Amino acid sequence: MNGKNLCIEGPQKMQGELLVQGSKNTALPVLAATLLGKGVFVLHHCPKISDVEHMLEMLEVAGCTVGREGHMLLIDTRQADQYCVTGNGAGKMRSTITLLGSILGRMHRVEIPYPGGCTIGKRPIDLHLRGLEQLGAVFEHCEHTLKGQAEQLHGANIYLDFPSVGATENLLLASVLAEGETVLHGAAMEPEIVELAIFLKKMGAKIRGEGTPVLQIEGVRELHGAEFIIPADRIVAGTYLCGAVMTGGDVRLLHVPATHLGNLPDILAHLGAELEIRGDGEEIRIRMRRRPAAIPYLATAPYPGFPTDLQSVLMAVLSVSSGLSLLEEKIFEARFQTVPELRRMGASIQQGEAFALIEGKERLLGTDVRAEELRGGAALIMAAVAAEGKSRISGMEYVHRGYEDIQGDLKKLGVVVNYS
Repeated sequence: MNGKNLCIEGPQKMQGELLVQGSKNTALPVLAATLLGKGVFVLHHCPKISDVEHMLEMLEVAGCTVGREGHMLLIDTRQADQYCVTGNGAGKMRSTITLLGSILGRMHRVEIPYPGGCTIGKRPIDLHLRGLEQLGAVFEHCEHTLKGQAEQLHGANIYLDFPSVGATENLLLASVLAEGETVLHGAAMEPEIVELAIFLKKMGAKIRGEGTPVLQIEGVRELHGAEFIIPADRIVAGTYLCGAVMTGGDVRLLHVPATHLGNLPDILAHLGAELEIRGDGEEIRIRMRRRPAAIPYLATAPYPGFPTDLQSVLMAVLSVSSGLSLLEEKIFEARFQTVPELRRMGASIQQGEAFALIEGKERLLGTDVRAEELRGGAALIMAAVAAEGKSRISGMEYVHRGYEDIQGDLKKLGVVVNYS
């Protein structure tokens, strides 16, 4: 169904209960981490999305044996010995870069195509390379390939200029088998970093400080197989929470760790939503009984701030709010690709280089729109559910990179959708 258009006749209310899929942004670095150990890994609640399938293909190219039963993965890494990453997914996904640290850590040599993914900005990899060079790696830049080698990685004091999630993951992966101690200053604090550290410690790694700006890693000689449960995807959860706000819905999300949501609950409350959070991951219920309130100013920020991955869907919400809102994008410079499509639906948005000024309208109108990247595509789908009339969303291949079955999820939340 990846090549088909999604059709929605609105407006509809999102109502119902949903078990949220496993986290894309946790699953990908965890899969990369399996290469560091020699053994059998069992991963539960792993999402069936194209990015995960591409990563599994690359693990098989590296010499791993991969099996899937539903949402459970079995990965045998004992025979992995190929340091050159190829395959259909190689170079297409940003997360390909995460294999730098794990393959260098195990095989001391690596060759990967320059990573791709969504067209949301430059996303340079210099932070990754500078940190890995401090650990002892040497890189050679070819036309389409990045080559690296290290006879023996060693510990180092590394200072990140920006709390990059990808760079933090790569340096964490590379340092767990390095000689000596590595201290990573300015590390990202996202829940995905904490989950990766938990998984690596299950494999036998020695890590302290996850969830803080300073990570301490004491290198060990070897790592082994482990079993792990991928947590719910906080961005998918945030998408549906915003969808409920936009459509005046009543939605229950199950087994989503509330602490993973950062400041999102506060933002939803400001919009006018009624939130009930039971425990930490038992249930989140959201009810919306009125038109969303405007947000005078909000900027994207590293965790626990407002995530850039939810900026597009929040913009869709604010496009039907009761006032004037200003969004500033501080993470990725090309996150506003959804603006022209929302305008086609009747949204009033003035866009600057890093700002979007949104004047809320009472309603959006259904029309043909196209997703140009993953999160923007999900935002257009939420907008289509709230809009009056029929919408047809093309570019669904982007959405399927991160949403396992968005049509099925919407059906469980009471929304009638079809493919054409």
